[in-house]
Amino acid sequence: MIHIAICDDEKHMCEHIRTLVSDFFRRKNREICLRTFSGGEELLRYGGQIDLLFLDIQMKGMDGMETARKLRAGRFRGFLIFITVLKEMVFESFEVQAYDYLVKPVEEKQFAKTMERLYTSMQNACEGSLLVQKGYEGRIISKGEIVFCEIIDRKIYLNLVSGEVVDYYERIENLETKLGDRFFRCHRSYLISLEHLKGYKNGTAYMDNGREVPVSRLRSKEFSGVVLQYMKSL
Repeated sequence: MIHIAICDDEKHMCEHIRTLVSDFFRRKNREICLRTFSGGEELLRYGGQIDLLFLDIQMKGMDGMETARKLRAGRFRGFLIFITVLKEMVFESFEVQAYDYLVKPVEEKQFAKTMERLYTSMQNACEGSLLVQKGYEGRIISKGEIVFCEIIDRKIYLNLVSGEVVDYYERIENLETKLGDRFFRCHRSYLISLEHLKGYKNGTAYMDNGREVPVSRLRSKEFSGVVLQYMKSL
C-alpha cells in the first residue's frame, strides 16, 4: 500500500488532486491510503507514514516551503511534489529534495506526465527497500537502514541505523531472499548487513552500531569468503 498525503488550504484543489491521484493508481492496480490536510501545521501534527506528498507552496499560516523544511528535518523521506502558482518559487524546492512541481490550475495531462515519471522512480526505489507488513499497515524501509535482523519465536526484529527496532512476522528464509546478497545469514537466527559490518573475530560479527552478532561455526568459513567477495565489489 502507498501512503499519500495532499496538503492545500483550498478545498477544491485538494479534491481535484485527490481525484487525479485516485484515478492514476486505480489504473495501475495499486492500493493506496490517501489523506488530505488543510494546512502545514495540521500536516506536521500527523505522525503516520507518508510515501508521497502533494504540498501547496502558498498557504495561510505556515507556507509549504517551511512545512517541507520541518518535515525533512524530521523523519519524512518520501517523494515530495509541490503545487504552486509561482514558477519562480520552484528554485527553492531543491533545498527540500522536491521531486517535481505542478502549476495551478493542475491539468490532467500535466499531472499524468509527472506521475508516470514518479511511478517509475518509486518502483526503482522499492528495489532498494523492504516492505514490512504489520496487519493492515505497511511500511517501506531502505535496506541501507538495516544493520542486522534477528528472529525470535517466529518474529523478525529489524535493527535499524537510527536505533529503532521494527518487529513483524516473517519467515527468515523469505527475508533472506528479499534482502539479497548484501546480507548474510551468519546464524540460524541472524541476518547481518555486510555494509554495516565493522569486524569479525572468534565467532562474533561486530556491527557499526556497536552490537555484536554471533556467527555459527558451520557458517564461519563461508562467511569469510562472502566478506572477501563483498569487499572486492566495492
